[in-house]
Amino acid sequence: MSETTLTATAPAAPSSAPRVREIGIIMNGVSGRMGYRQHLVRSILAIREQGGIDLPDGSKVTVKPLLVGRSEAKLAEIAAQHGIEDYTTDLDGALADPRWEIYADFLVTKARATALRKAIAAGKTIYTEKPTAESVEEALELAKLAAAAGVKTGVVHDKLYLPGLQKLKRLIDSGFFGRILSVRGEFGYWVFEGDWQPAQRPSWNYRAEDGGGIIVDMFPHWNYVLENLFGEVTSVYAQAAIHIADRWDEKGEHYTATAEDAAYGVFELEGGIVAQINSSWTVRVNRDELVEFHVDGTHGSAVVGLFGAKIQPRNATPKPVWNPDLEDAHDYDADWQSVPTNDVFLNGFRQQWEEFLLSYVQDTPYEFGLLAGARGVLLAEAGLQSSREGRKVELPALTLD
Repeated sequence: MSETTLTATAPAAPSSAPRVREIGIIMNGVSGRMGYRQHLVRSILAIREQGGIDLPDGSKVTVKPLLVGRSEAKLAEIAAQHGIEDYTTDLDGALADPRWEIYADFLVTKARATALRKAIAAGKTIYTEKPTAESVEEALELAKLAAAAGVKTGVVHDKLYLPGLQKLKRLIDSGFFGRILSVRGEFGYWVFEGDWQPAQRPSWNYRAEDGGGIIVDMFPHWNYVLENLFGEVTSVYAQAAIHIADRWDEKGEHYTATAEDAAYGVFELEGGIVAQINSSWTVRVNRDELVEFHVDGTHGSAVVGLFGAKIQPRNATPKPVWNPDLEDAHDYDADWQSVPTNDVFLNGFRQQWEEFLLSYVQDTPYEFGLLAGARGVLLAEAGLQSSREGRKVELPALTLD
Protein backbone atom coordinates (compact mmCIF):
# COMPACT_ATOMS: atom_id res chain seq x y z
CA MET A 1 0.00 0.00 0.00
CA SER A 2 1.60 3.19 -1.11
CA GLU A 3 1.70 6.23 1.06
CA THR A 4 0.42 9.51 -0.43
CA THR A 5 1.98 12.77 0.62
CA LEU A 6 -0.30 15.79 0.61
CA THR A 7 1.36 19.17 0.27
CA ALA A 8 -0.56 22.16 1.52
CA THR A 9 -0.50 25.14 -0.84
CA ALA A 10 0.25 28.39 0.92
CA PRO A 11 -2.40 31.03 0.35
CA ALA A 12 -1.39 33.78 -2.03
CA ALA A 13 -0.29 36.97 -0.34
CA PRO A 14 -3.01 39.58 -0.58
CA SER A 15 -2.30 42.25 -3.14
CA SER A 16 -1.76 45.71 -1.74
CA ALA A 17 -2.89 47.37 -4.96
CA PRO A 18 -6.57 48.35 -5.10
CA ARG A 19 -8.85 46.92 -7.76
CA VAL A 20 -9.22 49.36 -10.65
CA ARG A 21 -12.12 49.54 -13.09
CA GLU A 22 -11.37 51.34 -16.34
CA ILE A 23 -14.24 53.13 -18.06
CA GLY A 24 -14.00 53.91 -21.76
CA ILE A 25 -15.31 57.36 -22.69
CA ILE A 26 -16.10 58.54 -26.20
CA MET A 27 -15.13 62.22 -26.29
CA ASN A 28 -16.72 63.91 -29.29
CA GLY A 29 -15.54 67.44 -30.05
CA VAL A 30 -12.21 67.60 -28.22
CA SER A 31 -10.62 69.81 -30.87
CA GLY A 32 -12.86 72.68 -29.70
CA ARG A 33 -11.74 75.08 -26.98
CA MET A 34 -14.06 73.83 -24.23
CA GLY A 35 -13.86 70.16 -25.12
CA TYR A 36 -10.08 70.20 -25.21
CA ARG A 37 -9.16 72.48 -22.34
CA GLN A 38 -11.80 71.83 -19.70
CA HIS A 39 -13.10 68.33 -20.45
CA LEU A 40 -10.10 66.49 -21.87
CA VAL A 41 -7.03 68.11 -20.28
CA ARG A 42 -8.32 69.47 -16.99
CA SER A 43 -10.86 66.73 -16.27
CA ILE A 44 -10.44 63.31 -17.91
CA LEU A 45 -6.65 63.38 -18.28
CA ALA A 46 -6.28 64.83 -14.79
CA ILE A 47 -8.36 61.94 -13.40
CA ARG A 48 -6.26 59.46 -15.39
CA GLU A 49 -2.99 60.98 -14.21
CA GLN A 50 -3.96 60.81 -10.54
CA GLY A 51 -4.68 57.10 -10.95
CA GLY A 52 -8.45 57.30 -10.87
CA ILE A 53 -11.11 58.04 -8.28
CA ASP A 54 -11.32 56.22 -4.95
CA LEU A 55 -14.53 54.27 -4.27
CA PRO A 56 -15.96 53.59 -0.79
CA ASP A 57 -15.08 49.87 -1.01
CA GLY A 58 -11.38 50.65 -1.47
CA SER A 59 -11.34 50.09 -5.23
CA LYS A 60 -10.77 52.73 -7.88
CA VAL A 61 -12.39 53.79 -11.12
CA THR A 62 -10.26 55.31 -13.86
CA VAL A 63 -10.88 56.51 -17.41
CA LYS A 64 -9.73 55.75 -20.94
CA PRO A 65 -10.62 58.35 -23.59
CA LEU A 66 -11.47 57.73 -27.22
CA LEU A 67 -11.12 60.96 -29.18
CA VAL A 68 -13.74 61.53 -31.90
CA GLY A 69 -13.91 64.32 -34.45
CA ARG A 70 -13.96 65.19 -38.11
CA SER A 71 -10.24 65.84 -38.62
CA GLU A 72 -8.04 62.79 -38.21
CA ALA A 73 -4.94 64.99 -38.33
CA LYS A 74 -6.11 67.13 -35.39
CA LEU A 75 -7.10 64.05 -33.39
CA ALA A 76 -3.74 62.41 -34.06
CA GLU A 77 -1.92 65.54 -32.92
CA ILE A 78 -3.90 65.74 -29.65
CA ALA A 79 -3.50 62.00 -29.04
CA ALA A 80 0.27 62.15 -29.55
CA GLN A 81 0.62 65.19 -27.33
CA HIS A 82 -1.16 63.54 -24.40
CA GLY A 83 -0.30 59.87 -24.78
CA ILE A 84 -3.79 58.79 -25.85
CA GLU A 85 -4.01 55.50 -27.72
CA ASP A 86 -7.42 55.73 -29.35
CA TYR A 87 -8.98 58.19 -31.78
CA THR A 88 -11.35 57.93 -34.73
CA THR A 89 -13.50 59.92 -37.16
CA ASP A 90 -16.12 57.14 -37.12
CA LEU A 91 -18.67 58.04 -34.44
CA ASP A 92 -21.06 55.25 -35.44
CA GLY A 93 -18.30 52.67 -35.08
CA ALA A 94 -17.35 54.04 -31.67
CA LEU A 95 -20.95 53.91 -30.46
CA ALA A 96 -21.23 50.29 -31.62
CA ASP A 97 -18.14 49.24 -29.65
CA PRO A 98 -18.98 47.92 -26.14
CA ARG A 99 -15.55 48.93 -24.81
CA TRP A 100 -16.76 52.52 -24.67
CA GLU A 101 -19.41 52.91 -21.97
CA ILE A 102 -19.95 56.68 -21.86
CA TYR A 103 -20.60 59.13 -24.69
CA ALA A 104 -19.45 62.69 -23.95
CA ASP A 105 -20.53 65.51 -26.29
CA PHE A 106 -18.77 68.87 -26.73
CA LEU A 107 -19.91 69.62 -30.27
CA VAL A 108 -21.35 72.90 -31.52
CA THR A 109 -25.00 73.27 -30.61
CA LYS A 110 -26.38 72.54 -34.09
CA ALA A 111 -24.69 69.12 -34.21
CA ARG A 112 -25.46 67.99 -30.65
CA ALA A 113 -29.01 66.64 -30.79
CA THR A 114 -28.29 64.31 -33.73
CA ALA A 115 -25.28 62.82 -31.96
CA LEU A 116 -27.19 62.45 -28.68
CA ARG A 117 -29.95 60.54 -30.48
CA LYS A 118 -27.38 58.10 -31.81
CA ALA A 119 -25.85 57.64 -28.37
CA ILE A 120 -29.26 57.00 -26.80
CA ALA A 121 -30.09 54.45 -29.50
CA ALA A 122 -26.75 52.74 -28.78
CA GLY A 123 -27.60 52.55 -25.07
CA LYS A 124 -24.59 54.61 -24.00
CA THR A 125 -24.48 56.59 -20.79
CA ILE A 126 -24.40 60.28 -21.79
CA TYR A 127 -22.54 63.31 -20.46
CA THR A 128 -23.01 66.46 -22.50
CA GLU A 129 -22.42 70.17 -22.71
CA LYS A 130 -25.34 72.53 -23.00
CA PRO A 131 -27.53 73.65 -24.58
CA THR A 132 -28.66 70.10 -25.23
CA ALA A 133 -30.68 71.07 -28.33
CA GLU A 134 -31.73 74.08 -30.39
CA SER A 135 -35.36 73.99 -29.21
CA VAL A 136 -37.06 73.07 -25.97
CA GLU A 137 -39.26 70.61 -27.89
CA GLU A 138 -36.22 68.66 -29.06
CA ALA A 139 -34.42 68.97 -25.70
CA LEU A 140 -37.45 67.51 -23.89
CA GLU A 141 -37.79 64.77 -26.51
CA LEU A 142 -34.17 63.76 -25.92
CA ALA A 143 -34.79 63.60 -22.17
CA LYS A 144 -37.83 61.39 -22.72
CA LEU A 145 -35.99 59.12 -25.17
CA ALA A 146 -33.15 58.62 -22.69
CA ALA A 147 -35.57 57.90 -19.84
CA ALA A 148 -37.49 55.37 -21.94
CA ALA A 149 -34.23 53.66 -22.92
CA GLY A 150 -32.99 53.55 -19.33
CA VAL A 151 -29.95 55.64 -20.26
CA LYS A 152 -28.23 57.59 -17.50
CA THR A 153 -27.52 61.20 -18.49
CA GLY A 154 -25.57 64.14 -17.15
CA VAL A 155 -25.47 67.76 -18.35
CA VAL A 156 -22.60 70.11 -17.53
CA HIS A 157 -23.48 72.50 -14.67
CA ASP A 158 -19.95 73.81 -14.24
CA LYS A 159 -20.71 77.20 -12.70
CA LEU A 160 -22.25 75.59 -9.63
CA TYR A 161 -18.79 74.25 -8.86
CA LEU A 162 -17.00 77.60 -8.99
CA PRO A 163 -15.33 78.37 -5.64
CA GLY A 164 -17.25 81.63 -5.35
CA LEU A 165 -20.62 79.98 -5.93
CA GLN A 166 -19.77 77.15 -3.55
CA LYS A 167 -19.08 79.79 -0.91
CA LEU A 168 -22.40 81.43 -1.80
CA LYS A 169 -24.26 78.14 -1.37
CA ARG A 170 -22.81 77.75 2.11
CA LEU A 171 -24.00 81.23 2.99
CA ILE A 172 -27.49 80.38 1.75
CA ASP A 173 -27.59 77.03 3.55
CA SER A 174 -26.44 78.64 6.80
CA GLY A 175 -29.30 81.15 6.75
CA PHE A 176 -26.91 84.10 6.50
CA PHE A 177 -29.18 86.13 4.21
CA GLY A 178 -32.42 85.76 6.13
CA ARG A 179 -35.07 86.15 3.43
CA ILE A 180 -33.40 86.60 0.06
CA LEU A 181 -34.83 89.56 -1.83
CA SER A 182 -32.90 89.91 -5.06
CA VAL A 183 -29.97 88.77 -7.17
CA ARG A 184 -28.04 91.00 -9.57
CA GLY A 185 -25.55 89.44 -11.93
CA GLU A 186 -22.99 90.94 -14.29
CA PHE A 187 -21.25 88.70 -16.80
CA GLY A 188 -19.09 89.45 -19.80
CA TYR A 189 -16.07 91.12 -21.33
CA TRP A 190 -15.01 92.79 -24.54
CA VAL A 191 -14.69 90.36 -27.45
CA PHE A 192 -12.63 91.98 -30.19
CA GLU A 193 -14.29 92.43 -33.55
CA GLY A 194 -11.54 90.54 -35.35
CA ASP A 195 -10.23 93.27 -37.65
CA TRP A 196 -7.30 94.82 -35.79
CA GLN A 197 -7.11 92.15 -33.08
CA PRO A 198 -8.28 88.52 -33.43
CA ALA A 199 -11.57 87.76 -31.70
CA GLN A 200 -11.26 85.51 -28.65
CA ARG A 201 -14.55 83.74 -29.40
CA PRO A 202 -15.35 81.71 -32.55
CA SER A 203 -17.31 83.52 -35.25
CA TRP A 204 -20.22 81.06 -35.18
CA ASN A 205 -21.15 82.55 -31.78
CA TYR A 206 -22.36 85.63 -33.70
CA ARG A 207 -24.41 83.83 -36.36
CA ALA A 208 -27.95 82.83 -35.40
CA GLU A 209 -28.09 80.39 -38.32
CA ASP A 210 -25.17 78.48 -36.76
CA GLY A 211 -26.69 78.33 -33.29
CA GLY A 212 -24.95 81.43 -31.97
CA GLY A 213 -26.07 84.19 -29.63
CA ILE A 214 -25.38 85.02 -26.01
CA ILE A 215 -28.89 84.05 -24.88
CA VAL A 216 -28.53 80.49 -26.17
CA ASP A 217 -25.03 80.39 -24.73
CA MET A 218 -25.62 81.88 -21.27
CA PHE A 219 -29.30 81.57 -20.29
CA PRO A 220 -28.99 77.78 -19.77
CA HIS A 221 -26.20 78.60 -17.29
CA TRP A 222 -28.31 81.20 -15.51
CA ASN A 223 -31.20 78.74 -15.29
CA TYR A 224 -29.28 76.10 -13.35
CA VAL A 225 -27.49 78.68 -11.19
CA LEU A 226 -30.77 80.33 -10.22
CA GLU A 227 -32.82 77.17 -9.71
CA ASN A 228 -30.17 75.36 -7.68
CA LEU A 229 -29.24 78.29 -5.45
CA PHE A 230 -32.39 80.40 -5.18
CA GLY A 231 -35.45 78.80 -6.75
CA GLU A 232 -36.96 77.81 -10.08
CA VAL A 233 -37.41 80.51 -12.70
CA THR A 234 -41.10 81.25 -13.27
CA SER A 235 -40.89 84.07 -15.82
CA VAL A 236 -38.41 86.09 -17.85
CA TYR A 237 -38.27 89.49 -19.48
CA ALA A 238 -35.27 89.93 -21.75
CA GLN A 239 -33.92 92.52 -24.13
CA ALA A 240 -31.42 91.21 -26.68
CA ALA A 241 -29.14 93.45 -28.72
CA ILE A 242 -26.66 93.20 -31.57
CA HIS A 243 -24.45 96.06 -30.47
CA ILE A 244 -21.66 95.34 -32.97
CA ALA A 245 -22.84 93.98 -36.31
CA ASP A 246 -19.54 94.22 -38.21
CA ARG A 247 -17.14 91.42 -37.31
CA TRP A 248 -14.29 89.48 -38.91
CA ASP A 249 -13.97 85.70 -38.79
CA GLU A 250 -11.01 83.36 -38.23
CA LYS A 251 -9.81 83.91 -41.81
CA GLY A 252 -9.95 87.68 -41.47
CA GLU A 253 -13.06 87.92 -43.65
CA HIS A 254 -15.81 90.40 -42.80
CA TYR A 255 -19.27 89.12 -41.85
CA THR A 256 -22.43 90.65 -40.40
CA ALA A 257 -23.51 89.36 -37.00
CA THR A 258 -27.03 87.94 -36.95
CA ALA A 259 -27.05 86.80 -33.30
CA GLU A 260 -27.16 89.04 -30.24
CA ASP A 261 -23.93 89.93 -28.45
CA ALA A 262 -25.68 91.21 -25.30
CA ALA A 263 -28.81 90.37 -23.33
CA TYR A 264 -30.40 92.09 -20.35
CA GLY A 265 -32.68 89.77 -18.40
CA VAL A 266 -35.08 90.04 -15.46
CA PHE A 267 -36.11 86.70 -13.96
CA GLU A 268 -38.87 86.05 -11.43
CA LEU A 269 -38.16 83.10 -9.16
CA GLU A 270 -40.36 81.01 -6.94
CA GLY A 271 -40.73 82.59 -3.52
CA GLY A 272 -40.79 86.14 -4.88
CA ILE A 273 -37.05 86.57 -5.51
CA VAL A 274 -36.21 88.85 -8.44
CA ALA A 275 -32.98 88.28 -10.39
CA GLN A 276 -31.50 90.64 -12.96
CA ILE A 277 -28.54 89.41 -15.02
CA ASN A 278 -26.73 91.29 -17.75
CA SER A 279 -24.76 89.18 -20.23
CA SER A 280 -22.51 90.90 -22.72
CA TRP A 281 -19.61 90.35 -25.08
CA THR A 282 -19.45 94.12 -25.63
CA VAL A 283 -18.59 95.37 -22.13
CA ARG A 284 -15.25 96.51 -20.77
CA VAL A 285 -14.73 94.99 -17.35
CA ASN A 286 -14.76 97.21 -14.27
CA ARG A 287 -15.28 94.63 -11.53
CA ASP A 288 -13.10 92.15 -9.70
CA GLU A 289 -14.02 89.15 -11.88
CA LEU A 290 -15.64 88.41 -15.25
CA VAL A 291 -18.82 87.31 -13.52
CA GLU A 292 -20.22 88.67 -10.26
CA PHE A 293 -23.46 88.08 -8.40
CA HIS A 294 -24.75 90.52 -5.78
CA VAL A 295 -27.28 88.91 -3.43
CA ASP A 296 -29.34 90.99 -1.00
CA GLY A 297 -31.29 89.57 1.93
CA THR A 298 -33.01 90.91 5.02
CA HIS A 299 -30.11 89.86 7.28
CA GLY A 300 -27.14 90.31 4.99
CA SER A 301 -25.72 90.68 1.50
CA ALA A 302 -22.93 89.05 -0.49
CA VAL A 303 -20.97 89.69 -3.66
CA VAL A 304 -19.40 86.60 -5.23
CA GLY A 305 -17.43 85.91 -8.37
CA LEU A 306 -15.56 82.98 -9.86
CA PHE A 307 -13.37 82.67 -6.78
CA GLY A 308 -13.94 85.52 -4.36
CA ALA A 309 -16.81 86.18 -1.97
CA LYS A 310 -17.43 89.04 0.41
CA ILE A 311 -20.27 89.70 2.82
CA GLN A 312 -21.94 92.50 4.71
CA PRO A 313 -24.18 91.42 7.60
CA ARG A 314 -27.16 93.41 8.81
CA ASN A 315 -25.45 94.62 11.98
CA ALA A 316 -22.46 95.97 10.02
CA THR A 317 -24.42 97.78 7.30
CA PRO A 318 -23.63 101.51 6.97
CA LYS A 319 -26.37 104.12 6.78
CA PRO A 320 -25.82 106.12 3.60
CA VAL A 321 -27.57 109.46 3.14
CA TRP A 322 -28.18 110.72 -0.38
CA ASN A 323 -26.79 114.20 -0.92
CA PRO A 324 -25.75 115.04 -4.51
CA ASP A 325 -24.36 118.39 -3.42
CA LEU A 326 -21.48 116.97 -1.39
CA GLU A 327 -18.78 114.49 -2.32
CA ASP A 328 -19.22 111.25 -0.37
CA ALA A 329 -15.90 110.36 1.23
CA HIS A 330 -17.13 107.09 2.76
CA ASP A 331 -15.20 104.00 1.62
CA TYR A 332 -18.06 101.58 0.92
CA ASP A 333 -15.69 98.82 -0.21
CA ALA A 334 -14.18 98.76 3.29
CA ASP A 335 -17.57 97.78 4.75
CA TRP A 336 -17.33 94.31 3.22
CA GLN A 337 -15.64 91.27 4.77
CA SER A 338 -13.96 88.57 2.66
CA VAL A 339 -15.18 85.00 3.04
CA PRO A 340 -12.14 82.79 3.73
CA THR A 341 -11.24 79.91 1.44
CA ASN A 342 -11.33 77.04 3.92
CA ASP A 343 -11.30 74.27 1.31
CA VAL A 344 -9.23 73.28 -1.68
CA PHE A 345 -11.57 73.52 -4.66
CA LEU A 346 -11.06 71.35 -7.73
CA ASN A 347 -11.54 72.64 -11.24
CA GLY A 348 -15.33 72.79 -11.53
CA PHE A 349 -15.53 70.72 -14.70
CA ARG A 350 -13.38 68.02 -13.16
CA GLN A 351 -15.35 67.99 -9.92
CA GLN A 352 -18.60 67.43 -11.77
CA TRP A 353 -17.00 64.74 -13.95
CA GLU A 354 -15.89 62.90 -10.81
CA GLU A 355 -19.36 63.15 -9.28
CA PHE A 356 -20.96 61.87 -12.49
CA LEU A 357 -18.53 58.95 -12.77
CA LEU A 358 -19.17 57.97 -9.15
CA SER A 359 -22.92 58.15 -9.74
CA TYR A 360 -22.48 55.96 -12.82
CA VAL A 361 -20.43 53.20 -11.22
CA GLN A 362 -22.51 53.20 -8.02
CA ASP A 363 -25.82 53.42 -9.94
CA THR A 364 -27.16 56.32 -7.89
CA PRO A 365 -29.60 59.00 -9.09
CA TYR A 366 -28.05 62.01 -10.81
CA GLU A 367 -29.96 65.27 -10.66
CA PHE A 368 -28.35 67.17 -13.53
CA GLY A 369 -29.66 65.07 -16.40
CA LEU A 370 -31.22 65.86 -19.77
CA LEU A 371 -34.43 67.10 -18.15
CA ALA A 372 -32.42 69.76 -16.28
CA GLY A 373 -30.76 70.55 -19.61
CA ALA A 374 -34.18 70.99 -21.23
CA ARG A 375 -35.13 73.55 -18.58
CA GLY A 376 -32.07 75.56 -19.60
CA VAL A 377 -33.12 75.46 -23.24
CA LEU A 378 -36.62 76.51 -22.17
CA LEU A 379 -35.26 79.65 -20.49
CA ALA A 380 -33.16 80.54 -23.53
CA GLU A 381 -36.12 80.04 -25.86
CA ALA A 382 -38.37 82.11 -23.59
CA GLY A 383 -35.72 84.83 -23.40
CA LEU A 384 -35.54 85.09 -27.19
CA GLN A 385 -39.34 85.14 -27.39
CA SER A 386 -39.50 87.86 -24.75
CA SER A 387 -37.05 90.04 -26.64
CA ARG A 388 -38.89 89.50 -29.93
CA GLU A 389 -42.32 90.28 -28.50
CA GLY A 390 -41.32 92.90 -25.95
CA ARG A 391 -43.09 91.24 -23.02
CA LYS A 392 -42.64 89.02 -19.99
CA VAL A 393 -42.90 85.29 -20.77
CA GLU A 394 -44.11 82.76 -18.21
CA LEU A 395 -42.26 79.45 -18.04
CA PRO A 396 -44.26 76.19 -17.96
CA ALA A 397 -43.15 73.24 -15.86
CA LEU A 398 -41.34 70.50 -17.81
CA THR A 399 -41.86 66.84 -16.97
CA LEU A 400 -41.10 63.47 -18.53
CA ASP A 401 -44.79 62.46 -18.44
